[in-house]
Amino acid sequence: MIKTIALVVLVVLGALLIYAATRPDMLHVQRTQLINASPEKIGPLINDMHAFNTWNPYNRKDPQMKGSYHGPNAGPGAAFDFSGDKNVGAGRISIVEPRAPHTVSMKLDMTEPMAASNEIDFRLAPQGAATEVTWSMRGHTPYIGKLMGIFFNMDKMIGTDFENGLASLKALAEKP
Repeated sequence: MIKTIALVVLVVLGALLIYAATRPDMLHVQRTQLINASPEKIGPLINDMHAFNTWNPYNRKDPQMKGSYHGPNAGPGAAFDFSGDKNVGAGRISIVEPRAPHTVSMKLDMTEPMAASNEIDFRLAPQGAATEVTWSMRGHTPYIGKLMGIFFNMDKMIGTDFENGLASLKALAEKP
């Protein structure tokens, strides 16, 4: 009886590990928000690390988070190193390529809870008097990430944070 149970557990575990290996190699999360403001007003709230962190949802997740700014305040080279609780982790986010006012590209290098490097893009598309802001993130998914993805919906987890951040950006940008 114990051998049968052990064999079933091994088969299920093996199937789970094989299934994880078939999961996508890339993570892609994207959310969009219509904001009643021009790209010229919204762009600086993204392209300046200090302004970015006034609405960044991850800064709000851990009020005790430690952080330090590096390089210029805005544009290429502007960076923020952070270390927070399990909800935030640790790493660095830096602006790599702004094409203001319509695109800001960033790089997110995580060191905790696991090492990962992701590309982040903010695209600002004018829609009459408003702007459609799209926040996207993409990066390679290591095997452990694929395994975690079986149990956790990464699109929903990260996407909810993006939705909260875009709502905060909207409130800030639409202030008179």
